Amino acid sequence: MKTKHPTHFVFRYRIGIRSCFAPIVILALLASEVTSNEHPQPNVIIFFTDDHGSLDANCYGASDLLTPNIDRLAETGIRFTQAYSHTVCCPARAMLLTGRYPQRSGITTWTQGDMNGAAGRNMPLDEYTLAEALQDSGYTTGLFGKWHLGAHKDYGPKKQGFDHFFGLRGGFIDNYNHHFLHGNGFPDLYDGTTRVNAKGDYFPELMTERSLKFIDHNKHRPFFLYAAFNIPHYPEQSLTRFREPYKDLTDPARRSYNAVLTTTDHYIGKIIQKIEEHGLRESTIMILMGDNGHSEETTNRIRTNNHTSGLAKEYFYGASGGGYTGKWRGCKGTFLEGGIRVPAIISYPAGLPQHETRDQIITAMDWYPTILDLCNITRKPNAPIVDGHSVLPFVRSASLPSAYRGVLHFGWANQWAIRDGDWKLIGKTKSAKDEAQALFNLADVEPEATNHLQHQPRIVKRLLSLHQQWARNVKRQSL
Repeated sequence: MKTKHPTHFVFRYRIGIRSCFAPIVILALLASEVTSNEHPQPNVIIFFTDDHGSLDANCYGASDLLTPNIDRLAETGIRFTQAYSHTVCCPARAMLLTGRYPQRSGITTWTQGDMNGAAGRNMPLDEYTLAEALQDSGYTTGLFGKWHLGAHKDYGPKKQGFDHFFGLRGGFIDNYNHHFLHGNGFPDLYDGTTRVNAKGDYFPELMTERSLKFIDHNKHRPFFLYAAFNIPHYPEQSLTRFREPYKDLTDPARRSYNAVLTTTDHYIGKIIQKIEEHGLRESTIMILMGDNGHSEETTNRIRTNNHTSGLAKEYFYGASGGGYTGKWRGCKGTFLEGGIRVPAIISYPAGLPQHETRDQIITAMDWYPTILDLCNITRKPNAPIVDGHSVLPFVRSASLPSAYRGVLHFGWANQWAIRDGDWKLIGKTKSAKDEAQALFNLADVEPEATNHLQHQPRIVKRLLSLHQQWARNVKRQSL
C-alpha cells in the first residue's frame, strides 16, 4: 500500500480545521499514515531444505559441520528439538503448504514429475495453500526452487497461490544440466511453465539470485518467499570452496555431505543478508525446516546409453549417506526418527523470543496456522480443515504442552506409522489389511534398536486401532 500524497490531508484539513492547527494536524496525520503503512504485516520466508539430516547443523550438535547462517537463525529465534516433517519429499511439501495431512490431498505416492509427460498425480486445485491465504491478504508470493507436488501445466505453483515460480517442478535435478536423472531422464527447469535453458549454471545460485531480486522488488510491501532448496539432496554437487574445510575428515561420505550442506547454508545466508540490507530483519518471519532425513540412496547411476542429460552410462549421482542423526536410527524413506525428525527454527525478532529452545513436538503442518496467527490473517470460512496447530502458545510460554500430546501419524503408499508418547508402531497395509511390523520405544537406551512387537500385544492393539481411526478420518474426500 502506497503512502498517500500530503495534499490528501491538506484538503481534509481545509474543510473543517482552523488554520492555526494545520501544521500539527498535518504532521500527526502524516506520521500516522507512514507508521500504518510501514510493514503493516510481517514478511515471511520459509527455507525448506531437501534431505537434511536430523541433527545436521552445528547448533544441533553436529560439531564437524559449518552452518553459520543456520546457527544465526537459531540465535535470533526458537530452535525445536522434536520437529517432524515426513519420510520423503512430496508429503512433506503437501503438509507445509496445506497445513493438512497429505492423505487429505491425495498425496499418498509420487506425484507427476515431467510437465511434458503423461498426466499423473497432482495436488488438487481445491486445496487452499498457505500461499493462497497470504496472497488473498495482499502478499506478493514467490516460490524459487523445488515444487514436487505435481508437474502438470494445469496444476503447480502459479495455480495455487504463487505469483512467481522459478525452479524444478519434479523431484530433483543435476545442478548444472538441470535434468531429472532417474530412468532416461528429462529436462526440468521452468519459469512458471516456460522451459528455461541455462545449461552450465549452478541451480542453487540461479534460484537464490531470483530470490534476491524478488526481495528487492517487494521490499516496500509484504511478501512471502518460499525458498525451497533442492540441496543437500543428491547429486551432492557442492561449491568447490566449501570442500576445503572438510578435506581432513576421514569419512568420505561425511566430507561430501558436509560440503553440500555448508553450500546450502551459504545460500540461506545470502537471502538473510539481503533482508538485512533493506532493514527488514526485525519485521520478517524466517522459518527453516528440512523435508525429511538424509538420504542413503547410494547406488544411483545412469543406467542407459544416450541419456537425455548427456551424462555417460554409469555416471554416479547418488547420495553419500553421510547424514548425522546422533542417537537416532534411520534415514529418508523410513519412519524411524532419522527419516522423519528434522531441524526446525523460527526467527522473528520483532515478535518472538530469541536464542531459546523448545522440546515440544511440532510438525510441518504447523507453520501454516502459525504464520497466519503472526500475520493476523483469518482463513476463509469455507477453506478446508487444517490439521496443524499454531506453535505460538508454547513458543511464548515454554511450560505449555504441544497440541499433539505425543501422538503423531504418518502414511506413505502402503506404509504407515503412529507414535503415542515414547511408543512407535510401524506397519504396512496389504490387501486392505493393516499389519503391524515393529514396535519401538523412543526411551530405550538405543532407541528403535529393539522390536517390542511380540512382548507388548496390548500396546500394539491400541496403537493399531488409533492408526485405523486416523486413516479413515484423513482419507481424501471431495472438497
